[in-house]
Amino acid sequence: MSAGKHLSKGSTIPELPDDGMLRLYSMRFCPYSHRVHLVLDAKKIPYHAIFIDVSDKPEWLTDLNPLGKVPALQLVKETGQPALVESLIISEYLDEKYPENRLFPKDPLKKAQDKILIERFNPVIGAMYKMFVSPEVVPGAITNLSTGLDIFEDELQKRGSAYFGGDKPGMLDYMIWPWCERSEMLKCLLGNKYEMDKERFNNLLKWRDLMIEDEAVKCFYLDGETHAKFMKTRREGNPNYNMLVNPSKRQRTC
Repeated sequence: MSAGKHLSKGSTIPELPDDGMLRLYSMRFCPYSHRVHLVLDAKKIPYHAIFIDVSDKPEWLTDLNPLGKVPALQLVKETGQPALVESLIISEYLDEKYPENRLFPKDPLKKAQDKILIERFNPVIGAMYKMFVSPEVVPGAITNLSTGLDIFEDELQKRGSAYFGGDKPGMLDYMIWPWCERSEMLKCLLGNKYEMDKERFNNLLKWRDLMIEDEAVKCFYLDGETHAKFMKTRREGNPNYNMLVNPSKRQRTC
């Protein structure tokens, strides 16, 4: 999937067919929105994707969602067509509402343990974010990133499986993947000053290669160079949300 144009202030609510399909209000480069796309695609749930310019949001977004946030999933078949927000809440709802190809473990304890690990990924997100948005290497960020990833390297080793979900990706895999995909942009943004240690992260690197080949991941995948190009526009204070609308105009960034 590439992306349609991101709707901004002054735009009208898109007219969509009355087909009962879920409507996901998203932003193409938002890792939290990415989580929901992954779950929908992994479970093969049909949906409409409406992309939002989060720097200049359309006025009608708060009518749909008072928090004015993406991702927001509108449940058009439910009374009043409510919208859910927060990527983890939406993802868990989808897993319960559509039990085919369940992503969380059925065992309550294992599910709880996976949810704890998703929370423990937050320091990795924080360290990556600092490295993404700063034009210079933030002191301590690389150390904090590696320390956070150690937890997940050790977890894969303990589980003895290719994925955190076993023989195929599960919810934990998909909830951390958006940032692991974006980690590839660090080679462009930091001038090759960061590379994952192949010995220290042997299991995670194998996992990353497998995830890239996953069908759901492929549906929304962007390479590190593309992520880096968007991030550079964000650093400059003028994020180009619509850079994928005309992909023929994409330029190399590293």
